Amino acid sequence: MQIEALKDAGVTEVVLAINYQPEVMLNFLRDFETKLNIKITCSQETEPMGTGGPLALARDKLIDGSGEPFFVLNSDVICEFPLKQMISFHKQHKGEASIMVTKVDEPSKYGVVVLDEDTGLVQRFVEKPKTFVGNKINAGIYLLNPSTLDRIELRPTSIEKEVFPSMAAEEQLFAMVLPGFWMDIGQPKDYITGLRLYLDFLRRIFSEKLAAGNYVLGNVIVEETARIGEGCLIGPDVSIGQGCVIEDGVRLSRCTIMRGSRIKKHACISGSIVGWHSTVGQWARVDNMTILGEDVHVSDEIYTNGGVVLPHKEIKSSILKPEIVM
Repeated sequence: MQIEALKDAGVTEVVLAINYQPEVMLNFLRDFETKLNIKITCSQETEPMGTGGPLALARDKLIDGSGEPFFVLNSDVICEFPLKQMISFHKQHKGEASIMVTKVDEPSKYGVVVLDEDTGLVQRFVEKPKTFVGNKINAGIYLLNPSTLDRIELRPTSIEKEVFPSMAAEEQLFAMVLPGFWMDIGQPKDYITGLRLYLDFLRRIFSEKLAAGNYVLGNVIVEETARIGEGCLIGPDVSIGQGCVIEDGVRLSRCTIMRGSRIKKHACISGSIVGWHSTVGQWARVDNMTILGEDVHVSDEIYTNGGVVLPHKEIKSSILKPEIVM
């Protein structure tokens, strides 16, 4: 979704900051390159570099001589990505950097961004305030002028703690309030919640992207190469990836089935994530936030009641309480 949003905003190249096995990610994204006609490259870290260090590491990729700003997105956030509006906002205030902020109900759990409500000028940051100073937090989406890179050293750096406060002190940092939903989807349960919010957004704005048919209940998205059998009931809040096969009589709800997976006849999956190229056997039940890694095979008539199964495993006996299968 992020790459599609960047493409829609006019971006022609995406640089991924990756620490581990970049070739795996690039191979996974080759289809996106072709489908979206966008260049995707990697900047590999040899050690964790925080949120600022990767920008210094990728400096040569980010500076193209045009002087145009570039986006920085945390990969574990989901929202409506109003990136075109952010470009207009950035050009209007003429500051060095723009960040998106989102409103939250309990700001004391987060670092709060205090800003001028009229201009968006960021005044200061307050980490987990004891008293109310505002209800807007960093949404993890930035638009930065190339000059921002001069502020970042090539070392593990937090751009939020080491760079943005000084920019705010110089009145060079502005915040745009994010419309619509926002979710940090770094944890599986949050991923499932984020999926629901995203599908709700599609229903309102791009309903043609959602699946339709007698087998669909609520909001469901099915990649065009996936195959759905007879007598299935799918939804609400389900995502089915490229090349998946859903056999006859399957029941899916509040779950993601990732690319290349097969769900066999009469299996039931709820509130869970099925990883790439996995299989779930006939009459099996996968429930209660079960996370199946890549290439996991659940045998027929097995029940999994939560937990995490690491890649390349075969599950031949039921998992009756949440656990990690290594």
